[in-house]
Amino acid sequence: MSYNHPEYLISIDELAEQINDASLRVFDTSVLLHATDQGYTSEPGRARYLEEHIPGAAFINLTEDWSDTTSGLNNTLPGIAALSQAIGNDGIGNDHLVVLYSSSHLMWATRAWWLLRYAGHTNVRVLNGNLAAWIDAGLPTRSDAERYPAAQFTPSPRRDLFVNTEEMTRGMQDAVCTINALSPALYAGTGDFYYGRRGHIPGSRSVYFADILQNEFFLPAPELKAVLEAQGMLSAPRTLIYCGGGIAATLDGFACMLLGQENVGVYDGSMSEWAADDALPLTLGDAP
Repeated sequence: MSYNHPEYLISIDELAEQINDASLRVFDTSVLLHATDQGYTSEPGRARYLEEHIPGAAFINLTEDWSDTTSGLNNTLPGIAALSQAIGNDGIGNDHLVVLYSSSHLMWATRAWWLLRYAGHTNVRVLNGNLAAWIDAGLPTRSDAERYPAAQFTPSPRRDLFVNTEEMTRGMQDAVCTINALSPALYAGTGDFYYGRRGHIPGSRSVYFADILQNEFFLPAPELKAVLEAQGMLSAPRTLIYCGGGIAATLDGFACMLLGQENVGVYDGSMSEWAADDALPLTLGDAP
């Protein structure tokens, strides 16, 4: 069994073969997270990028340039006009092949992938194995900044790829599959860290984002299918996924799309938004 959409990924060997293609756009998407009493703060991973990156790769500042910095939450989806402008400013046009990786966690690459898909760019691939696989293979790297000339990007948004609190509330009653991508301890509300209030959205099931990767590679298709379908993610008419702030959820969502489940929505505000409203319910423990 293979992935339904293997074209959503690219291997280090494939990238190495195409690295000099003029139509290729490669980006480091790294962000660093710092835990606080009420959640986390995020910092662009530009310093790490400047130390070492794939030759030709530019840097996407997800936290500032590709986010609504006025929302009060971290890494919030910007308006489609602002997002499209940021995409074009980073040198991405509608016809470019875009390859995304991170020098931090792979979930930042899937977040950027999700944003580009939302904006209507379909020729986007995530580097399987991340930067670590590239370095482990002994492939060359560079230091200092590189960038692509600005381009024109025309959006064709897929608004169903993101959901808001209202749709998540309806999801507690509707025949959809709702998934929490956080750790089992965060899901149950038993860990030391939590997002303002403990627990999970009632009815949601746990599929920890770390369980779909092995050494920054996605699990082989049969194993990945078993993990996702154990909670009904692939067979549901629609799957809604949340985490702490809409980042790790894109890793689970990307895995769904790899295996052909295209009707997936990521709750952008996630627990950072939900837990801040005392009127919204939360469930403690291991059961949905």
